[in-house]
Amino acid sequence: TPQTDRIVSKVAAYPGVRSALLGCQRSFAEGRDVVAEGRDIGTVVFPHADLKIFLTADPRERARRRVLQRHPEGTDGVDIDREVEQTLADLLRRDEIDSHRATAPLKPAADAVHIDSTAHTIDQIVDKIVALADARR
Repeated sequence: TPQTDRIVSKVAAYPGVRSALLGCQRSFAEGRDVVAEGRDIGTVVFPHADLKIFLTADPRERARRRVLQRHPEGTDGVDIDREVEQTLADLLRRDEIDSHRATAPLKPAADAVHIDSTAHTIDQIVDKIVALADARR
């Protein structure tokens, strides 16, 4: 929800929260193949993962996608432009906070494959990631 998006960075900045989640995330993945996403997955949680993807998109496109995701029933009666602008502002603020926090900042792992999804469909991105995973096996 927009409310969660606005406070998640504040909670995520607490080292105790990050530490508690780290153990849970690693134990969940133990002994199995896992697909995980998050702002520190490739740098902190699973630094030795076989494949790391740093997925990006133009911020305005990310905001547009998030708004459409929030309205799966359709956007009739919704001021999409206003909601995209607010979501974009929230998203940029969160990116700034998360990129500069002291504990587990948002940044690509040195060995991550960078993929810009701006001009691609979900299926195209999934196909690209699957091909990368298959090539690593």
